[in-house]
Amino acid sequence: MKSSHLIAYALATVLAGAPAVAALKVGDQAPDFQAKASQGGQVTTFSLAASLAKGPVVLYFYPAAFTPGCTAEAHDFAEAVDQFKALGATVIGVSHDAIDKLNQFSVSECRGKFPVAADPDQSIMKAYDAILPANPQRANRTSYVITPDARVLYTYTNLQPDQHVANTLAALKAWKATQ
Repeated sequence: MKSSHLIAYALATVLAGAPAVAALKVGDQAPDFQAKASQGGQVTTFSLAASLAKGPVVLYFYPAAFTPGCTAEAHDFAEAVDQFKALGATVIGVSHDAIDKLNQFSVSECRGKFPVAADPDQSIMKAYDAILPANPQRANRTSYVITPDARVLYTYTNLQPDQHVANTLAALKAWKATQ
């Protein structure tokens, strides 16, 4: 297979992995929110609007801290956070977990590299249509890329954590190339 065909195949594979039923759609207004968040075990308030004023935001929802898939995904985002920062992006994870649990998760699994926000009343998950159908107390594994004008650039829902970082990075790189 020629390299151009490999590239086209790789892009088609990434796009084919996009969900048939997306939560919010590309181009939708991203709901604004503020939430208690922990980064490196320190509690702060995360504001989507304030973060968007600095650049794009990668908002990812995950079912529960310290579960195997969520731990793997947090490690992947932590390893890639410098690439996101190089593109001017902020990363924030959101789950239903209590802030005390996220204080631990932010240190051990996120390695202090990005904040994770508590959504115990599910208001953020509901606003982003990111409720896990099989277990409505938890978030679905959904990642969004939100542009500074608060528009959804990209959305990806898949319970397997392995493509969320690669897909959101690819979407950001493509967007950045047009700016």
